[in-house]
Parts: sequence; structure tokens; C-alpha cells
Amino acid sequence: MRALSAVVAALHTLALALGLPAVWQRARLLGGPLDRDRLRSVFLADAIWGIAAVLWLITGALRAFGGLEKGAGFYLGSWLFYFKLGLVALVLALEVLPMVGLIRWRIALTRGADADLRGASLYRSLSFVQCFVVIAIVFVASFMARGYGRMGR
Repeated sequence: MRALSAVVAALHTLALALGLPAVWQRARLLGGPLDRDRLRSVFLADAIWGIAAVLWLITGALRAFGGLEKGAGFYLGSWLFYFKLGLVALVLALEVLPMVGLIRWRIALTRGADADLRGASLYRSLSFVQCFVVIAIVFVASFMARGYGRMGR
């Protein structure tokens, strides 16, 4: 069980190593001229960001509720855990528009049409905000792991 816990924790950390640079790269790429080659790079960064997000959610749930770490009581007994979940929800909410927009762009390009790129600036801004929220999540998680935020103390 300890080995599984270590693997899940490593995958959780790896998701950060993949996701944060990917969303930053997506934002950076959206700031330039969006020809087909650059859009392919945007889509690659977006796909890595998506993979990282899924990996984060699965490994995070396993760590909190899968009996691998400190146990659900530890997490549920910390107001920082709820704050962290709120930040995760914020990242997901901020992702709705870029996700839908980039899916539409992919569909248009697959059909041989031009993508409607008017949302690029907004998607870029939202991506940069997501970067900073992810960084905040890391700090909250670090404090929570060290026992800060315990309720009823």
C-alpha cells in the first residue's frame, strides 16, 4: 500500500509538472499570429493541459479518499481543503470557454474551414489566470499537508 501511495503521489506531482507549463504555453501561443502551425502547437499544449487535469483529479481523489494518504478525515477536517477545492473549481470554471472554443477551432480546421479566432485573447487571459490559481493551489496544499487549517482546534 505504501508503494501505491508513493506512485499516486508521484503522479499527482507529475501532473503539476505537465499541466502548469502546458497552460502557460497555451496562453503564450495564443498571443501570437494563429496560423495552422501555431494552432497545432496550441492544441498540443491544450491536450497536455487536459491530460494533466484528468491526472490531477484522479490522483487527488485517490489521495484524499482512497485510503492512501492521511485519510479522508484529515482532508475533510481542514478548511484549507475546502478552499483548495474551491480553487480547483475556479480552474475548471475558467476552462469552460477555452475548452469549448478550442474544440470548435479543432472541428473547423478538421473540416477544412477557418476557425473563428476572435476568442483567442480571452482564452489567453483565462489561461494566464489559471496558471496563477494553480500556483495558489500548490501553496494551499503545502500548508494543508503540514496541518494548517485544521478545524476544531
